[in-house]
Amino acid sequence: MAIFHHNFEKAEDYLHHRDPYLLVETIISISEDSVVTERLVSGQEFFLEGHFPGAPIFPGAMMQELSTQSAGILIAARHNPMENYNTHDPHFNKYALGVLVRVKQAKYKGFARPGDRLHVEVKLNEMISGIFDFSARVTINKKLIMKNQFQLTNVLSSILSGRET
Repeated sequence: MAIFHHNFEKAEDYLHHRDPYLLVETIISISEDSVVTERLVSGQEFFLEGHFPGAPIFPGAMMQELSTQSAGILIAARHNPMENYNTHDPHFNKYALGVLVRVKQAKYKGFARPGDRLHVEVKLNEMISGIFDFSARVTINKKLIMKNQFQLTNVLSSILSGRET
């Protein structure tokens, strides 16, 4: 299968996610096997009000999603099976890229609060039989607050949307 490279300015050009679920704000760098992204925890995120009242922290599950979305950017940018790729039309692409199929491990070592800038470094460890194996680190001011390993794959868009015939 042919692989195509794409270079876009914004995360939403790589990902189908949109506000309020698009978590990647800034793409710092992309290479063949790594991506670096960031997100400022604004305090206005819809999920912070209830996590936890009076002591809002960015949920660990959302850090997992932030690292997964970052890995999805890497797949779309450097390991894309589609020559023409458009995330602004939900019916344009043959494949949904970077669908989470396994979380191998996640370790949380700190908290992210409003005002913190999450720095996400994702590395592609290997790709075997269509499965992308990643490891990620989330830091604040170079202090590790989360590390994880997970796997993503590409799925036919018709299967993901339930339109498979």
